[in-house]
This record gives sequence, structure tokens and C-alpha cells, in this order.
Amino acid sequence: MEGKFKKEGRYSYFEAGEGTPIVVLHGLMGGLSNFNGVADYFSNRGYKIVIPELPIYTQNILKTNVKAFAKYVKDFITFKGFDRVILLGNSLGGHIALYHAKMYPEKVAGLVITGSSGLYESAMGDSYPKRGDYEYIKKKQKRFSTILKLLQKK
Repeated sequence: MEGKFKKEGRYSYFEAGEGTPIVVLHGLMGGLSNFNGVADYFSNRGYKIVIPELPIYTQNILKTNVKAFAKYVKDFITFKGFDRVILLGNSLGGHIALYHAKMYPEKVAGLVITGSSGLYESAMGDSYPKRGDYEYIKKKQKRFSTILKLLQKK
């Protein structure tokens, strides 16, 4: 994985490429290296890949919740000077990305989630699927496939 691991202030993160920022959010047990393929592919195609190390185990126990992590991501995006970003979240990172998109939509240019927790959370409002709504999932997956193809052509 080409790029640099950086430690600036309270943030530790990996960064590679230039262009539209894609902020990748790892899951509970995930590491930054889980995204080598994503970083290598997109950093060579007009995107800046930024993978912050989420403070899952270092943050105050009272602030280890999705809402606090979404704020951490917002603060990180502001720290980096990004206006709007594409968020890519896996597992818990997807849940954080969903919550972040709900709370700070002005900061989100796009959202990609994989294996995300939180999809069926009632706290996410009526615009998210309810457990067992397979037609909703199929429709969203088809739209996601179209978006991914467009990104790969860039």
C-alpha cells in the first residue's frame, strides 16, 4: 500500500493519492491494512484515500458510541480541510458513516457501506430499510453497483 501513515495532533491515519477524498472507516476489529486494495486502486485513479484510525479502544468509555465516533469523523474531516467527502465504511465503520451522513449531510458527497451494522436501526428514521425488506435492499444494491461502475471508469 503506497502512501504515508501520519500522526498529527490527536489523529493517526493513512493517506494516499490526490483528488476527491474518500474517507475509509474500518470496523470494530478491522485494521487500516484491510483496505490495501481500495487504497491502491482508487489512489491511482483521481482519489485521495484517507483512512483514520478510529479511537475505538483509546477514547473515554463514555464516548465509545456511534454518535461520538461520527462527531470524531466530522472533526477529522474539518481538520483535514475537506469540504465534502465520499465515506466508505465497513461493519461498525459503515454504521458510523450512516450516522455521520444523517447528522452532517453537508459534509458527504457519497456513501458506500459494506457489511454495515445499523442498517435496520429504528433510530436511523423511516428512510432506512426495516428488517426483512428485501426489495429495498435489492433496489439499493442495484444503484450501488451502477455507482461503483461509474467510479471505476473515472
